[in-house]
Amino acid sequence: MTIDEMRRRKQELGYSNKTISEKSGVPLGTVQKIFSGTTASPREDTVRALENLLKSKNDYKAPASGKEDLIGEIAISYGERIPLRTHGPVDHLYTIEDYMALPDDQRVELIDGVFYTMEAPTTIHQSIAGFIYKKFLDFVLENNGPCYPFIAPVDVQLDQDDLTMVQPDVLIVCDRNKYKNGRIFGAPDLIVEVLSPSTRKRDMMMKHYKYGYAGVREYWLVDPKDKILIQYDMEQNTPPVIYGFEDTVPVLIWGEKCQISLKEMYEAASFLWESE
Repeated sequence: MTIDEMRRRKQELGYSNKTISEKSGVPLGTVQKIFSGTTASPREDTVRALENLLKSKNDYKAPASGKEDLIGEIAISYGERIPLRTHGPVDHLYTIEDYMALPDDQRVELIDGVFYTMEAPTTIHQSIAGFIYKKFLDFVLENNGPCYPFIAPVDVQLDQDDLTMVQPDVLIVCDRNKYKNGRIFGAPDLIVEVLSPSTRKRDMMMKHYKYGYAGVREYWLVDPKDKILIQYDMEQNTPPVIYGFEDTVPVLIWGEKCQISLKEMYEAASFLWESE
């Protein structure tokens, strides 16, 4: 790849110089010099490291080993296909069968036949998801309705096909016929995703579209960095509502009878933000 091709690929992936440095192992100062044009002729090993990270999925050349086994160690970055098999066309769409064959400690999501990594959640991420899940569960137990909340990891076969399996941070399912074989088969009624640097674009764009198309009625995006919650009423298709961490959020699918205090959530775990 030329430096210009790398710049275009960097922009397509939405990577910062810091992200590229962390994922490629190339020092940040070197990355900055290359993409700013200060260094016109970087070392060959540096170029190779950047190419391995930035190359298009269509540039991947699978080894002609003929083996059928899944590769034991999988290393990918956001937005790139995982070369799961050691042979075969790069445009192969992976299926739930491939997903189920992965090692238990390999956390990924399968979206339209493409695998995406899921990094371990931070303490802030866990505190937000756990608080919201508990409030949902308390409401369900108090009201004895058909709905039931879940917290990740739980598999959701979103489109009821064999190309998509996601793991939302928190979800509510009100149709008990959707519980099948230890997973959710079809669209949950409400989904909450807590944004992180590695999943931000995926949650805000790709999964937002997928959830709406599949029939999710309500979608919450919680942004710990900016301390806001964005609520989408997918059922009514109205403009999103943005709440700050001092506000209270009504659960729309429950007729606003359940209210989640973001102020209570933040104050209970504010020490986590202070330690960042």
